[in-house]
Amino acid sequence: MNGPDALAADEIPPPLVSSYATGFGEKGRAWIAALPALAADVLERWELRRDGDLWSGQASLVLPVLRRDGTPAALKLQLGREEAAAALIGLRAWKGEGMVRLLDHDPVSSSVLLERLDGARTLASVDDDDAAMGVLAALHARLVAVPAPGGLPGLGDVAAAMLEQVPQAVADLVDPADRQILRGWASAVADLADDPGDRLLHWDLHYDNVLAAEREPWIAIDPEPLVGDPGFDLWPALNSRWDDVVAPGGPRRTVRRRFDLLTEALGLDRARAAGWTLGRLLQNALWEIEDGGTRLAPSETAIAESLRDR
Repeated sequence: MNGPDALAADEIPPPLVSSYATGFGEKGRAWIAALPALAADVLERWELRRDGDLWSGQASLVLPVLRRDGTPAALKLQLGREEAAAALIGLRAWKGEGMVRLLDHDPVSSSVLLERLDGARTLASVDDDDAAMGVLAALHARLVAVPAPGGLPGLGDVAAAMLEQVPQAVADLVDPADRQILRGWASAVADLADDPGDRLLHWDLHYDNVLAAEREPWIAIDPEPLVGDPGFDLWPALNSRWDDVVAPGGPRRTVRRRFDLLTEALGLDRARAAGWTLGRLLQNALWEIEDGGTRLAPSETAIAESLRDR
């Protein structure tokens, strides 16, 4: 495809190019090189016209488009992988209930067509943190109310895999205090692992994954669906806008207020939710250690401390 709808190679954002090269190696570089041709093929087959500036995350490129009848939509181009397949299952289960609507899907290329939201206005644009967290908590409650479909990863398996990694991760930490903290987080997971829960989780619901829309004021995007206890899903919200809102005034008060709003909206047992939040901190720490980290992130230890006795 040539002309105004063609995707030029120099339009592909460098962070996306770098992310694919780092995360997927030669396969990722080949996908990026073929991206203009992929875009042309999907635009033509689905009879779409580009309609505005593209945007991207670390794993996908999104083209604002118009369908043949003039309806605005968003074409998401991404490499086929397990996370993309899980997201598709989740989108079909949510059916637009608090979540961006799925309009079409190409199983060969993993491209998806989504309803168009306001990509320039996220929930982070709401200055009042209590108001923003109230919106996110209400969305969260709607999302976990939808029955979990089959075919998704489960928190039980995730927890078991984490506990297997803990001994080596503890050895890789240089600070004895960090080692003790990590063991404590693992102990919290071990206490809860026999009952991992059965709810449909977003797994990455934070302010920047909630966009303004027309059919509703705010709608969630970019799920990474997991079946489990909603307490495991609270950390992204607790960590939202950390440097701007939470850390400057001391995190304890803000984290606790956010935690209270979330657990009340979701109807969660607070002690159990706090335990699973430690599990999420454990998961983050294991990922960081696997990538070469030797210390726990201060924001994560601050969240854990803020939830003590919660």
